[in-house]
Amino acid sequence: MPRTKTHVAHHKKVKRTLKAAKGYYGARSKLLRSARDTVVRAGVYSYRDRRARKRDFRSLWITRITAACRARGFSYNRFINGLKRACVDLNRKMLSELAIHDAAAFDLLVELARSKLQKAA
Repeated sequence: MPRTKTHVAHHKKVKRTLKAAKGYYGARSKLLRSARDTVVRAGVYSYRDRRARKRDFRSLWITRITAACRARGFSYNRFINGLKRACVDLNRKMLSELAIHDAAAFDLLVELARSKLQKAA
């Protein structure tokens, strides 16, 4: 059986790794072993942080809504409970945007939540 050579495949793999490491500091962008380690680690961080970003943004939106509710003398959990009772299906991202950019609309939502909680009590 003839011997197979993997020069082309190996060269392609090296080029792909070094291209992914472009812009890294020093040997991390020039030497294959350092570049490979760094690219793999970067991929792990990237995978992890794509999921963490969703948690971080949800936390930010909740913080913004909480601040807006407290400014109106209302608590976040009562606000969300009131909206659920009123069958208002706005997600936290949209509620946060309303709190920042359209205070009048957010005031209406707070009053709606208040009224629904008072009727339930």
